[in-house]
Amino acid sequence: MRLRLPVLFILLTVVIDAMGIGLILPVMPGLIVEVLPGSDISRAAIWGGILSTVFAAMQFLFGPLLGNLSDKVGRKPVLLVSLVVMSLDYLVMAVAGSVWLLLIGRVVGGITAATHSTAMAYMADISKPEEKSVNFGLIGAGFGLGFVLGPVIGGLLAEMGTRAPFVAAAGLAALNACFGYFVLRESLGQEKRRPFSLPASNPLRAFRDIGLFPGLHPLLLVLFLYALAGTVYPATWAYFTTLRFDWSPGMIGASLAVYGISMAVVQALLVGPVIARIGERGTVMVGLTIEILAMVLVAFVSSGWVLMALIPITALGNLAGPALQGIMSRSVSDDRQGMLAGVQASVNAMAMALSPILMTGVFAAFSHDTAALYLPGAPYLLAAVLALGAIGLFLQRGPRAI
Repeated sequence: MRLRLPVLFILLTVVIDAMGIGLILPVMPGLIVEVLPGSDISRAAIWGGILSTVFAAMQFLFGPLLGNLSDKVGRKPVLLVSLVVMSLDYLVMAVAGSVWLLLIGRVVGGITAATHSTAMAYMADISKPEEKSVNFGLIGAGFGLGFVLGPVIGGLLAEMGTRAPFVAAAGLAALNACFGYFVLRESLGQEKRRPFSLPASNPLRAFRDIGLFPGLHPLLLVLFLYALAGTVYPATWAYFTTLRFDWSPGMIGASLAVYGISMAVVQALLVGPVIARIGERGTVMVGLTIEILAMVLVAFVSSGWVLMALIPITALGNLAGPALQGIMSRSVSDDRQGMLAGVQASVNAMAMALSPILMTGVFAAFSHDTAALYLPGAPYLLAAVLALGAIGLFLQRGPRAI
């Protein structure tokens, strides 16, 4: 029990962190219109992209810093303080009357949600060598659960008002902080602590390491384009479905949950058998091809129910990611696997930070009343072009690195 309660706290913390974006996605169109009088969905989408980009950028920038800070002061203070500040931040957003206060809230929220590295370090501290993989898998499962639960809970609570999800998130973070205060024991002894190093907290160090993998440069660019294209869904989905099909926040949350569950099924149950049958290279090609076709269909679909039926098909595009990472992993020596993983994580994070502002900007340009060409699905066509570029690069360079 002494071990189970701290592990439960870590998993709850990870779930709450992962819910940070999904929880508010269903209410963002209505909330931004509410704090920007006279605005429409197109303008709301631009601000939504800015808020999502800021949140992702803060997680990217502060993840290494919080991890290194926990090596100095211990895991427990970093985790508990982050949760308390996160709770206060959600309360501020619940009463925010301007988009600028929402922006500040997303900055603080992104920083406090950047505790993934600290949670991983805690798990490493308390795990025997043979238990680490399983416990790290629990953290991955917690993130997946958070990404599914966030939109569902946010969509349901949004029916009570645009501020309700923020109040609920504040309550969850506060309750978990109280739970952690009583059950979490510090896992890092004084003898194992080390001085805080600011250079070691630089998230851009991983990009410096890209130069150590010259043969993988094209495949890393394929990964970037693939991630940039795939982020179109969380970046624009709420605005696109609100404008195109007049979906309610509850419907938006349900559809995002269907996508999250479908993605989990694809990655957990289909990736292995598909790779075994057609190989990693074939799986990358199939995944990217499905991604392109699905995005084109989403761009032009005229029925909300048809769009809902397409969601499991769009999730099949996630076949490409694990196969592409497998190809790159087999192309480097065992002693560089961790370094490669850091580079891949940084490439994905950069795409997740850039894509919201890019995709919502395109959505706004093609969806406002005076647009020369009215096409709300334009971001999905851009994403299809990016995925097509990824296929071209993969066909040109991929086999050389395999």
